[in-house]
Parts: sequence; structure tokens; C-alpha cells
Amino acid sequence: MLKPFRTIAFSAFGLVVMLGAALRAQAQDVKTPYPNMAPVGQYLMERDTEIALARSAAPVSISMDAEIMVLGNHGYENAVKGKNGFVCMVERSWSAPIDDPDFWNPKLRGPICLNASAARTYLPLTIKKTELVLAGRSKAQMSEAMSAAFDKKELPTIESGAMCYMLSKQGYLSDSAGHWHPHLMFFVPLTDPAAWGADSTGSPIIAAKVDQDRLTIFLIPVGQWSDGTADTPMIESQAEKTPAAQN
Repeated sequence: MLKPFRTIAFSAFGLVVMLGAALRAQAQDVKTPYPNMAPVGQYLMERDTEIALARSAAPVSISMDAEIMVLGNHGYENAVKGKNGFVCMVERSWSAPIDDPDFWNPKLRGPICLNASAARTYLPLTIKKTELVLAGRSKAQMSEAMSAAFDKKELPTIESGAMCYMLSKQGYLSDSAGHWHPHLMFFVPLTDPAAWGADSTGSPIIAAKVDQDRLTIFLIPVGQWSDGTADTPMIESQAEKTPAAQN
């Protein structure tokens, strides 16, 4: 059944589980379990473990020759030089919209593997956000700095063909959804989702307009994880466990 997918959100992580408007409104009245940033060390990983997790975002045929980036104390660092134009990394919770209740959740890990177009024009957003957060900026300060960077053309416009793989069974995208389901994401400048037929009855495409990042993300669930094993099909009982479906 495709309908439950449409209410599921993904953080920029892309992600990440994208919360619906009802959940965001409710979050204003319910104390978030992650009101502030945790100590930086809680967001860090052992280097080799993070490299392996980053590679799990895409099939081995892609990730084995991809550039790998890992999170350090001051931002993302190049850990493995790539050959094919792809960049694999593990996004953290602040890739989500600033009103997401999981924005500071130190447990979130979003393995993502970006193609060359996304590496050139989406990756700079993640790197910039990370540098601001690790420099001690608040959510509001980060949002203001990102907006100013866009206005000054310091951040690029999403390039045609930008996309990514999120096929890791080892990811953790939210406390409610866990690793969720394997999926592909396509990044475009702010666009009417109807142009893709997204969120229409019977359509497998889910859309999210992310105004703060000045882009629209189209998400397409797929049936197989990067290790080749089949995903468990989405059913109503499982959909009820997702954050958006609980509202």
C-alpha cells in the first residue's frame, strides 16, 4: 500500500524521516527529548566503522570506488580518495529541518552516497551546516547563516541529475523509524511536486519541499538493501509505527 509512504518524512538526510505538519505543530506543545546539542563526542564514530557504514549506503559496485568522508571534531574530512565521482558519508541529525524534533538526536546516522552532481551541489549544504553546528551555532544562527550564504551565492543551486542512494540496513534515521526502507533520492531546485506526479494516488514517488535548503527532494522506495537482501514490504501495521503515521 503506497499511501502510508506519503506521510513519511525524511530529514535531509536525507534523512531522514520527514515529519508532517501535524507532528511539527504537536512538537511545539510536547517537550522534545533532544532540546539541545549533545557533547560532540556522541556524534562521532570510530573511523573505520564510519567508513564501512558510509559504504553501506550504495551497492558495492558503486561504493567501492567512491570517495569517503567521515566526521571529525571540526567538520567532515576526506578519508578515502574516490575514482568514480560518487561521495559516500554518514549524515548526522542536523541535516534535518531545524523544526524536526530529532535535530539534535546524537543516535541518528544516515548513510548516503551522492552522485557527482549531488556531490558538487548538495554536499556543500551538509558541509556548511556541519561546520556551523560544530562551531557552536544555535539552530537559529545556523539557519540565518545558511540563508545568507544562499543569498551571497556562496552555496550552489542544485545541479540537474543530482541524486543519492540510501540503501543501508545499518542506518538509524529516527527513534520511530529506525533504518526505515531502502530508497533513492533526487534533488531539484524548489519545484511543484505535481510536476513529477509525486504523492498522487498509486505513485511510488514521495516529495518534500525543503524551503530552508531551497530544494525539493523526490524519494523513491526500492525493494532491496545494498547488501542484496530484500526489504520487508511496507504494510499498514508497520506504517503506524512511523512518526507521521502516528498523527
